[in-house]
Amino acid sequence: MRKREYLGQLELMVLLAVVRPTDEAYGVQIARDIAEKSGREVALASVYAALERLERKGFVRSSLGQPSAERGGKARTYFKATAAGVKEAHEAHSTLMRLSVGLPSFKGETA
Repeated sequence: MRKREYLGQLELMVLLAVVRPTDEAYGVQIARDIAEKSGREVALASVYAALERLERKGFVRSSLGQPSAERGGKARTYFKATAAGVKEAHEAHSTLMRLSVGLPSFKGETA
């Protein structure tokens, strides 16, 4: 049995952004999605570092798009979640939901 790969918070946010149903999962869009959904700005370099770690863990795979004139002839790198990545996202979500059961509402209430 292989050792379980645990995700850090940024890795989980990046993985969730990649899992979202879109064909536009590339670095800038992932950073934008995280900022819009979480209210937290993330450095693009941090997003790419997380994507590299996720790819090494087998949770995402990358592919090059077509070169475009607007990008100076450079191709954009797109990311897709693997089956293992989708499973990990679901497991992380389930774990967080189980851990949050019984917590105060965080609106100034105490336990």
